[in-house]
Amino acid sequence: MAAVGNQGLFQGYVSDLEQVFDDLVATGTDDELFASGYLRGHFDLVVAQLELQEQAQTEAILPAVHQSVEQAKHELSPTDMAHIQALLHRLADVPVPTA
Repeated sequence: MAAVGNQGLFQGYVSDLEQVFDDLVATGTDDELFASGYLRGHFDLVVAQLELQEQAQTEAILPAVHQSVEQAKHELSPTDMAHIQALLHRLADVPVPTA
């Protein structure tokens, strides 16, 4: 089971990443809103899975989101995938908290 301190770091990082999605609701273009909604579904699923598997580690989130999107990329047009990749890069710029 994840230590309480690690759980706090995990939840803090999740909140920081969620803020990126929330900010796009207010300021995003139509394409950014689509990418945000699509990617938010993958993100929420990954976070829930990590928590259920008791693997709530900050460094596991984005690789798992990338893998989830990669597995579903056949659902997307190349243009949509480009918008999603741009948002993934934006998420990667969010600093990962350390203990």
